[in-house]
Amino acid sequence: MKDNTTAKEQILKKIRKALLEKRENPYPNLEESVLYKKNTDELEVLFAEQLTAISGNFIFCEDGIDFFENMLQLADKFKWRKIYCWEPELQQFLSKYEFPFYQTDKDFEQAEVGITLCEALIARNGSVMVSNSGAAGRRLSIFPHHHIVIAKTSQLVLDLKDGFQLLKNKYGSQIPSMISNITGPSRTADIEKTLVLGAHGPKELFVFLIDDFN
Repeated sequence: MKDNTTAKEQILKKIRKALLEKRENPYPNLEESVLYKKNTDELEVLFAEQLTAISGNFIFCEDGIDFFENMLQLADKFKWRKIYCWEPELQQFLSKYEFPFYQTDKDFEQAEVGITLCEALIARNGSVMVSNSGAAGRRLSIFPHHHIVIAKTSQLVLDLKDGFQLLKNKYGSQIPSMISNITGPSRTADIEKTLVLGAHGPKELFVFLIDDFN
C-alpha cells in the first residue's frame, strides 16, 4: 500500500515519536560542573586585566581628589570640552570638585564625553553592567565617543550571577526594563575582517573605580 503522507508529516511523526521516548540525560551533572577555574586574584586585579585585554581603560582612585586629578589629565590629553553628566549623584560629586560638565542635553549632538554610573563591574570578563534606571538613560553611554564609568568598590563582583544579585537586592521586584553589559569599546570586524573600534558606539571606555565615593 502506497504511503500518501507528505515529507512534512513524516518529519513531524518522527519528532512526536522522539519526544515520547524516554532517554537518559547524557550530562546529568552539567549544571553543577565548574565552568571557570577558581579565581585567586583580587577582584580589582582581575577586572583590570580583563578590561585592559579588551581595549578598555582602568583607573583606580582612592578618593575624589585622586579622581579629579586623573580627569584633568584625560581632559587635557583628549582636549575634551563637551562633557555630559545627567545623574544627580554624579553631578553633586563633580560639582564638589568644581569639575565642568553639561547638566542638560543642550547641544548633545556635539557631546565628546558621557559620564555615568553603573550597576556592577563583572571581574570575570571585564564587563560593566548598566541599566536604564538612572537619569543617564541609554543615550549617555552610547552616543559620545568617550564613555566614562564611575563605580564604587562595593559594586565589583566576580561573575554575572553576582551582578544580577546586586540588581535584585537594589530593585527587588522592580527590575529595570533594560539591563546590558558593556564589554570594552564598541567594535566590529564586519568590514574586510578588520577590527574597528567605535563603529557603533564609544571608541574609548574608561572605568574609574573609586574606593571612597564622597
